[in-house]
Amino acid sequence: MLKRVLPLCVALPVLLSACSWGIKLDAAGRKVHTAWLSDVSSCKNMGKITVSVMDRVGPFNRNDITVLDELEVMARNEAATMGADTVKPLGKAQGGEQTWGAYQCGTQKLPPAQGEGQAQPAVPYSGKASTYPMKSGG
Repeated sequence: MLKRVLPLCVALPVLLSACSWGIKLDAAGRKVHTAWLSDVSSCKNMGKITVSVMDRVGPFNRNDITVLDELEVMARNEAATMGADTVKPLGKAQGGEQTWGAYQCGTQKLPPAQGEGQAQPAVPYSGKASTYPMKSGG
């Protein structure tokens, strides 16, 4: 019995950690800004993007941060193919799927978000920052 269970115990963490190996921010996606709290109403709307990743592997839930990072990376990569330079989530991720708006904002400074006590980033976006998925175990 131990001979059958031990390989599974060793293989399962390796399989779960491999889930995000294929999702990478490409060169064009690096040029796409994520407007988490900014108002994009003055930008040109380029369309909607719906991206999805596996949020479960068998009976196991994947790490939420990993799933959210992968969704953002996929949205940025796809937005670049549409000629957009900014993405903004249009809702929360559910079941490993999320819809994003793609916008062309150019070099204009995005106005701050209007709303219910939302904190603004301490450092305004300079166009030089990039978001990369964090490595995690699952």
